[in-house]
Amino acid sequence: MSDPLFHKSSHSGHSADCVEVATLSRDTLVRDSRHPERGHLTFSVTEWNAFLAAARNAGV
Repeated sequence: MSDPLFHKSSHSGHSADCVEVATLSRDTLVRDSRHPERGHLTFSVTEWNAFLAAARNAGV
């Protein structure tokens, strides 16, 4: 299995203080762009969709 491909928002510019996201078939991985060696958090599709909906509802 290959390593997940992490990306960050184009809105973050060149800042190193960002989160990076990798989307897999069943999970979404989130990590600190400054310290990727520290690992990642794993969210199910349901959890990630709930997070995105809450962020949208909060106007983020």
